[in-house]
Amino acid sequence: MAAITIPALKRHTATVIFAHGLGDSGAGWLFLVDNWRKRSKFEEVAFILPNAPNIPVTLNMGMRMPGWYDIKSLDSIAAREDEPGILKSRDYFHGLIEEEEKKGIPSHRVVLGGFSQGGAMSLFSGMTYPKKLGGIAGLSCYLLLQDKFRDLVPAENPNKETPILMEHGDADQVVFYKWGKLTSEKLKEWGWTVDFKTYPGLPHSASPEGIDDLEAYIKARIPPLGDKKAEETL
Repeated sequence: MAAITIPALKRHTATVIFAHGLGDSGAGWLFLVDNWRKRSKFEEVAFILPNAPNIPVTLNMGMRMPGWYDIKSLDSIAAREDEPGILKSRDYFHGLIEEEEKKGIPSHRVVLGGFSQGGAMSLFSGMTYPKKLGGIAGLSCYLLLQDKFRDLVPAENPNKETPILMEHGDADQVVFYKWGKLTSEKLKEWGWTVDFKTYPGLPHSASPEGIDDLEAYIKARIPPLGDKKAEETL
């Protein structure tokens, strides 16, 4: 299924790509864009809400559902990970960014984000992208392929200085809070800058406070340029 694309209201100077979680669809996150559009936020930003392919998911008895990669177990964040599926989805997200660049949007004006599986893919795809991005955001997620991850990061590590936003509820019953916390700590240990935000009592979902924090992050990472400034920057 093709990604949902919501064009910019004014001159297109930046793009946000936001990926859904397991079993969901891009339409499940349209409320984010609707919220911002109603409040005249991000008028220079186009939004892309991709749809994952339908794949058999081992955790759900092999039933097919939208997923960025197979999940075999929730007992451990590194339990028999679907490396081929993860790498295939990474290539897909890299392709989405490349398509924006072909439209004239520089990579540093692209923010890649997502929730749960989509958040995990956003972290993984963003930090392994060969050019600097505007921002990388992962909600209720964790780092994929931890043992191999650093070998997959480009040698020049163009996103080493890109601030990363992570959000997690401490009552998450699906992607445990400790997984997100450990991910942020490991990334900091490896030299990345991570802002890890905790939401007390929040289960595996997004909260109004978290959405406000995401909005502030996007605004800081890809601020409006205006027509004159945009002409000089793009």
